[in-house]
Amino acid sequence: MSNAILPLPLLPLTNEIETKAVLKKLSTARAALAGLNGIAESIPNERIIINTLALQEAKDSSAIENIVTTHDELYSSDSQTHQFVSLAAKEVYNYAHALLEGYQQVKQSGLLTSNNIIALQALLEENDAGFRKVPGTVLKNEQTGETVYMPPQDHASIVSLMSNLEHFINDASLSDIDPVIKMAIIHHQFESIHPFYDGNGRTGRIVNILYLVKEGLLKLPILYLSRFINQNKVSYYNLLQQTRQTGQWEPWILYMLDAVEQTALQTSDMIRGIKILMTSHKQKIRTELPKVYSQDLINSLFRHPYTKIEFVKADLNVARKTAARYLDLLCDINLLHKKRLGKENYYFNDDLISLLISVGSLKKQEQDTMTIRTTHR
Repeated sequence: MSNAILPLPLLPLTNEIETKAVLKKLSTARAALAGLNGIAESIPNERIIINTLALQEAKDSSAIENIVTTHDELYSSDSQTHQFVSLAAKEVYNYAHALLEGYQQVKQSGLLTSNNIIALQALLEENDAGFRKVPGTVLKNEQTGETVYMPPQDHASIVSLMSNLEHFINDASLSDIDPVIKMAIIHHQFESIHPFYDGNGRTGRIVNILYLVKEGLLKLPILYLSRFINQNKVSYYNLLQQTRQTGQWEPWILYMLDAVEQTALQTSDMIRGIKILMTSHKQKIRTELPKVYSQDLINSLFRHPYTKIEFVKADLNVARKTAARYLDLLCDINLLHKKRLGKENYYFNDDLISLLISVGSLKKQEQDTMTIRTTHR
């Protein structure tokens, strides 16, 4: 196979996209998405899974870019007061914040524009650099230093290609292919345009979720695609490049449809597990601490896998002394355990943490190999 890169195509593509293999895989991906939407609606407070799973998605998406944090660093940081245990934890919270802000914008407007995407990247990177204006950006294999791909270099080309992508995203009359397949094409095109100096991978993965929300295929921004990509990183980068070199889209689209199917099924399993745990905790508190029980307390415990007095105080609108007493009582019946991290006491929901770690754990075969780094000459 030649290493030459074909010019970036304008969208919609003229290739045959909905092949027999793609349509067969599409049916199972769509069924898994429908199942995810159904199980998500059974949770009484959607903020529980939005907050918890957005942070998990942010953690895995950031890890693809070698921004690695631990659960201790993540959950013992406080985004409300902007107190972060590590720079990596701050970057993960920026991602989760961008995802949730983008979700609100798409819900309100029904559109996903270039300006929305620029705003997402600005939240991620905490700058307003916008689309690249200076040439010299290349993508290199971090292990070998080899230049893997050179995206469009001049600002006018980037703006033009992003304008074309924006129309493809928002104008349904341009193409009648299924939106899940369109999502795969949009992601490839965005990553190939590589419009920003930094944050392209994470921005592109947020766009995946927001596009499915925009199309009504995902009711909440909880599809955990970055876990699949992290588990299959070599294939992800190889197929991005292979499609650029050959113009053959089927392998890439099959990969992304598999990502949708597998992560929808895994995320459904995680939500079922959260639902079972919530019911179990609810029954135990009602039985052993009936004067403490409230649905707001249950919701708070599942919004914050590592909670603290300030979180319970705010969520339940109670005095600090009352919040502290509730948490200590929950420790007494072994629903939480207290641990000091830095200068504060945290209360760990061990069952929830174990569930998040076990469902989100990485397979071994590809997780430690191949990272593509963006370099600016």
